[in-house]
Amino acid sequence: MLDANKREHTNSYYAASQRDKEPFPTLSGEVTTDVCIIGGGLTGVSAALELAEQQRDVVLLEANRIGWGASGRNGGQVIGGYGGKLTNKPKATDARHGPGTNDKLIAMGQEGVDIIKDRIKNYQIECDLKWGFLNVALKPREMDDLAEWYEELEQQGYEHEIKMIDRDGLKDYLKTDRYIGGMSDMGWGHLQVLDLVKGEARAAHNLGAQIYEQTVATEIEQGSTITIKTENGTVRAKHLLLCGNAYLAAMAPKLAPKLTKYILPATSYIIATEPLSDEQVANVMPRNYAVCDQRTALDYFRLSADNRMLFGGLSNYSATAPLSITKTLRRKMLKVFPQLADAQIEHYWGGRMGISFRRVPQLGQLADNVYYAQAYSGHGVAPTHMSGRLLVEAINGRRDRFDILANEQHVPFPGFGLIRQSMYAVGMSFYKMRDAVL
Repeated sequence: MLDANKREHTNSYYAASQRDKEPFPTLSGEVTTDVCIIGGGLTGVSAALELAEQQRDVVLLEANRIGWGASGRNGGQVIGGYGGKLTNKPKATDARHGPGTNDKLIAMGQEGVDIIKDRIKNYQIECDLKWGFLNVALKPREMDDLAEWYEELEQQGYEHEIKMIDRDGLKDYLKTDRYIGGMSDMGWGHLQVLDLVKGEARAAHNLGAQIYEQTVATEIEQGSTITIKTENGTVRAKHLLLCGNAYLAAMAPKLAPKLTKYILPATSYIIATEPLSDEQVANVMPRNYAVCDQRTALDYFRLSADNRMLFGGLSNYSATAPLSITKTLRRKMLKVFPQLADAQIEHYWGGRMGISFRRVPQLGQLADNVYYAQAYSGHGVAPTHMSGRLLVEAINGRRDRFDILANEQHVPFPGFGLIRQSMYAVGMSFYKMRDAVL
């Protein structure tokens, strides 16, 4: 399911139900452009669309298919927030970056969601967008954390409806005894994420962006004009954006070796059931919200537009897959919804996500005209869109928001290769044990 050499989409529900299956061409020959983007996921495509809207010349190179990596395989949950753990310590963030920085990050967290909402509307992208999200708690300390978060959002003047929900009230949303309560948020939601990224790519193409699939970048020659060599062609550009995230680090580390040590390719997995009947839907998730629990190795789930249960988890930092994704995730699903014991599993898949040591997105530069964005740590659908906008702002000379992230000190993972992966897996096991005990 994670075959790095496979040029077509993995066998996911998203690929099976994708609306726009028309491919983009493969690059052959030489092209010249203002901006070249490597990586056809949400960050790269978002940046390409921003540039195309500004009538800038842009070429996007994707080694496989648009949305082939995490951008087309994830849980499809549209979650706000930007800056990761920076916003957990507002005084320290403001002290490092200047007064008001935390407020800017909070605003950018909402802006990422708004970009998605506006593009779906403006370009009429069919991707099954549905608003409504639940953060659920398994333990009292998690409810306390959610209550504190609720108060912070209220103080910030959060514009969307949020609500604290106790165990009894939660039954109106989820027919399960597993959780003791939660917090609902009508500003977050879920969608068919592969349709989103392909729809944005199609919009960028229609505005003049040159998009090439199954085009592997093999070498980068830096300079005032950057030369990007591919298997069958060459791109010459004034600016380069590296947007490969976990797959750039795992599959093409020689393109940007300085970035590899700052990102850890972790894995996550999802199953999709057969379509549920209306009666089954009413007996599991009558309000059709996306759901996420609060653990380090969390469960996340939602219903698709055709009423399949999409249930994900098994966050894995050792880069090894379980013996059976289906059996393992099905057991986890039945802990939440035992009433789905007879539901057949029709799809299963996994993919890599880019983890940063401090859980803060990494934006920066490798040269005056080479920029990058990576490491969303499993929460990338909306933040990728914000990063795409910040990258474009930076090459346009507006750096105030970009520099908040670019000036953060990136912490490298200790060790190298499999040793680094193993060391981090051991470290993360502590947090998993903490989740189980406290």
